[in-house]
Amino acid sequence: MSETLTPNKTDKGWVVEMARAAGVAEGSLIVLYLNGDVAAEILPPATEEMKRSVEESIDKFRDAFAEMKCSSLTE
Repeated sequence: MSETLTPNKTDKGWVVEMARAAGVAEGSLIVLYLNGDVAAEILPPATEEMKRSVEESIDKFRDAFAEMKCSSLTE
């Protein structure tokens, strides 16, 4: 019997929790490509090291990101 998948609206768009239904690790991302056909790619969950690295980059470039965001709002 198939499971009903319900999308949830987030700041990243519509998210459907499909890990269990697809048989992949929780936290994986399934990216859909729509180019006439539908193709999918499964990205594994981010490692703790990867998450730390992203947070460090965000902290390091926080001022530059804020400046770029303000600059794009005034154009």
